[in-house]
Amino acid sequence: MRKIIILLLGVVLVTAACKKIQEGFLSDTMRYIDKNIYCLRGLPLVQTQRIDIDGSTPPMNFEMLNLRDENGKPAPKEFFEKYEVLLFKPGMAFDIKTDTTVAELDKKREKKTIPPMDFNPISGQISFNRGSVNIPLGKYTFDLQATNVHGTKIFPAFATINIVDPVADDIFVQEDNVSNAFHNVTGAATPHKNPKLTFTKVSNDGARIILKLTDKNGNPFNPKAGEIIRRGDRPTFENYAKFTPVKFTDTAMVCDFEVAPFPLAKYVDATTDWGHLIYYRIPSQFATVDGFTPGLYSVNPRFAFTLKMEGTYIIELKFTDVTRVN
Repeated sequence: MRKIIILLLGVVLVTAACKKIQEGFLSDTMRYIDKNIYCLRGLPLVQTQRIDIDGSTPPMNFEMLNLRDENGKPAPKEFFEKYEVLLFKPGMAFDIKTDTTVAELDKKREKKTIPPMDFNPISGQISFNRGSVNIPLGKYTFDLQATNVHGTKIFPAFATINIVDPVADDIFVQEDNVSNAFHNVTGAATPHKNPKLTFTKVSNDGARIILKLTDKNGNPFNPKAGEIIRRGDRPTFENYAKFTPVKFTDTAMVCDFEVAPFPLAKYVDATTDWGHLIYYRIPSQFATVDGFTPGLYSVNPRFAFTLKMEGTYIIELKFTDVTRVN
């Protein structure tokens, strides 16, 4: 009996030794933090977070499978077609100290013909570039294949990509908008009603801001005729126009800003961090403020904004209690 037990134990040990031991771990609960991914069409860069591998053994390899619309049909060709976009070269970034001309900026940029969406097989991150403006609006679901040393798993309906147009807050951020009535004799500055700062997108083309200062009736002040002037050494629109001179017309100041966001950087001089602030003065002979003696007060607006997306825009600072004097 003892010999039989020893023999059986030997068989068990040999069998166990021959059985393959699986390496690593591949989780069943990998995920993005949010299963809904949003692509804001046309923004310079929209990128998801990495996939949470939930303790799985790295390295991982991911593959996006079966990208499809809400009806189960294959995703439209615009996801995979290539479009020409202007990008910073790898490792390059804007430098406020040196990149002061279009020529200097172009040394760091290049045009590439690439798809509007990129899926990173190592991290699972999804990136969208400016070419995403071509992707049809809608919801698109995909499956995920995950592979590591342990094996391969398929995750059906892993996430949904929502292609949406950016809303106003995604494109334009108002940071400041106030104005003072400035007494020409005493130098006293008295606040009056805050002007309204708005933006209107004209087109997706170019990278241009048409800046208008208008009275309560919508009449634009004329910067070309000196109706809008500097305020001492305080920053103006021109301080943030790094690449091309601001053009003055009868109704607006026009800046080709080349690359979003605008401004690209804060304005800092020897003593002050001005952020993005813009200051101007409308002399008293060109404007009257409701409730103030005509001819004695100039108008001193201060405002700031950030524009996050290329295109052509009208940005208007409209005074609600100021009338232009012709």
